[in-house]
Amino acid sequence: MTVNSSPDFAAAPRKAGKALAISPIARILYLTSLWVPLIGLALFFLYPLVLIVQRSFVQRDGMIGIANYVDVLSMRHIPGVIWNSLVMSGLTTLICVVLGFMIAYFLQRTHARLRWVISVALLLPLLAPSLVQALGLIFLFGRNGLISQATGWNLQIYGLWGLVISNSMYALPQAVMIIQASLRQSDTRQYDAAMMLGATPWQRFVDITLPNARFGLLSAAFVCFTVTITDFGNAAVIGGNYRVLATEIYAQVVGQMNFNMGAVIGILLLIPTLMAFYIEKVAAQRHTSGATEGAMPVAPDRQPLRDISLGLFSYGAALFLIAVVVTVVYASFVTLWPYRLDLTLRNYNITAQGGYAPLWTSLIVSTQAAVIGTLLLFMLVVSQRRLGRGMAKAVYLLAIVPVGVPGLVLGLAYILSFNVAGALPGLLYGTTLLIALCNFYHYHSQGFLTMVTGIRAVPPQLEETVTCIGGNSLHGLRDAILPVMLPTLVAVFFFLFMRSMVTLSAVIFLITPQLSVGAVSVLRLDQAGFATQAAAFSVCIMAVVMIALGMMKATLTFLERKPRN
Repeated sequence: MTVNSSPDFAAAPRKAGKALAISPIARILYLTSLWVPLIGLALFFLYPLVLIVQRSFVQRDGMIGIANYVDVLSMRHIPGVIWNSLVMSGLTTLICVVLGFMIAYFLQRTHARLRWVISVALLLPLLAPSLVQALGLIFLFGRNGLISQATGWNLQIYGLWGLVISNSMYALPQAVMIIQASLRQSDTRQYDAAMMLGATPWQRFVDITLPNARFGLLSAAFVCFTVTITDFGNAAVIGGNYRVLATEIYAQVVGQMNFNMGAVIGILLLIPTLMAFYIEKVAAQRHTSGATEGAMPVAPDRQPLRDISLGLFSYGAALFLIAVVVTVVYASFVTLWPYRLDLTLRNYNITAQGGYAPLWTSLIVSTQAAVIGTLLLFMLVVSQRRLGRGMAKAVYLLAIVPVGVPGLVLGLAYILSFNVAGALPGLLYGTTLLIALCNFYHYHSQGFLTMVTGIRAVPPQLEETVTCIGGNSLHGLRDAILPVMLPTLVAVFFFLFMRSMVTLSAVIFLITPQLSVGAVSVLRLDQAGFATQAAAFSVCIMAVVMIALGMMKATLTFLERKPRN
C-alpha cells in the first residue's frame, strides 16, 4: 500500500472548520475525539513496541545489555535463518513485481476480455488466511497431492519453492493494485508527443511508461517484501525444514518460552520492514511531488503480439490462483484425500481444536475491531482538521507508523505487555477485546489513510453553508461531514472486519487454551493431521468474508443511489 506522508490533505477543510462556532460542549467533544485515539495509539501500539525493544536488552541476570543479541547472532543456525528469509522474500518480491506489472498493464492498457476472471482471481487470496495458499499447493503438489499421485512426479513442494509460490500468491494482489494505480496516473499527452516525434511503441514504453511507474514498482516491491518476510502461516504449513525468522520467533516463544530471545529476533525482523517503510514513504513523497496537474488518462490500444503475450501470463496466473483455492474447497468435501475422492460433508463435522467455537470468536473479535477501529479513526481524522500544520503532520506520521510493524512483532509485543499477573494491563489478556485491539492497530494505517481520503471529499463550502445558517461545529459534523463520509465509514468498517477474520500472524501469540480464533484453528487442524478439516474450516472463514464483502458492496450501492431517490 502506498503511504504518502504529506499532510496537505487537511489544509483547505481545516480553514473552513475554524470558521464554525465552537461551543463549550463542542470543544470538549473535539478534545475527546483527538486525545482518545492518540491515547489508544500510545497504550496499544507505542507502549508494546517500546516494551519489546526493552525486553530484547534484558539479560538473564536481569541487567541491561546486548548479551541477548550476542547470543542470538552467535547461534549457528541464525545467520542461515536470516539469509533464508531474505532469499525467500527477495525471490517472492521479484516474481510479484514482474508478474504484477504484466497483469496491471494488461488490465489498464489493453482491451482485455473477461477481465472479471482476473479480478476474481486476485480477490481470492484476500478472502482467506494466508496459509490457505499453502494448503492448496500441498493438496495439488504435495507428496499425496492430486497431481503428484496422477503423474508420479516428486515435485518437492515443501521448503523454499513452496514458500515462494504460496507467498507470491498471497502478495500478488497487493502488487497489482499498487502498480495499476500508478499506471492510471500517466498522461496521454506525453505519449502523443512521443508519437509526433516518431517514437516506436517500445521506445514509448521504455522512456515514458517505466519512468512514470517506477515509484509504483518500488512501492509494490517493498510492500511485497514486508508482507512475505513477516508471514507466519505459509511458513508454518509448507516451509518444511526451510527455517525463516517468522517461524524462529514462534519456536523461541512458544517452543522454548524464551521471550527475551523472541524479542531479539522480533527486532531483527522489524529492521528490514522499517527500512522498507521508510524507503517506500520517501518514494511516495517524490511520486506525489512529481504528479502532473490535469493529467489525461491513457486510453487502451491494440497491439496483438503484446496483448497475446501479456494475456497468457495474466490469465495463466489467474487460473492458477483459482485452481489452488478451488482445490481447497474441493478437498473440504472429499472423504479421504487423495485416495477416496467421493464427496461428503463429514469434514465439516469439526470437533477437534474446539470445533466451531474459534469461528464464533473470530466473528466477535472482528466485529469489535471494526466498531472500535472505525469510531477511533473517524474521531482522529475529524479532530486533526482543526490542528495547526505542524501538529497535523505529527499526528499523521504517528497514525501511519503501524504499517511498518509486522503483525508477528506486534502480537509478541502484546503478550509481553499484557500477559502480566497482578497488573492492570493483565486484565485484558485472554479476552476478545485484546485480540480485537491488536488486529485494529495492525491495520491502523490502512484504515487511517482511507479515512483521510474520505474526509478530503467533504466540500469546504458545505461547512461554510452550515455556518451561514447559524450552525455550530456539531451541526457541521452532523450535516456536512458525516453524510459525505458515510461510504468511507462503511468501507473502513468492513475492511477491518474482513482483515480481522483472516489474520494469523498478529494473533498467534494471543490465543489461550480457552480462547482461539478461526485462522489459528486452521493451522492447528493441519498440524494435527486433519488437512481436509482444515480445508473445511478455511471454507467457512472464506464464506463469512465473502458475505461481509457482499454486504459492503450492497451497502455502498444503496448509499450511492440514496441521494437520487
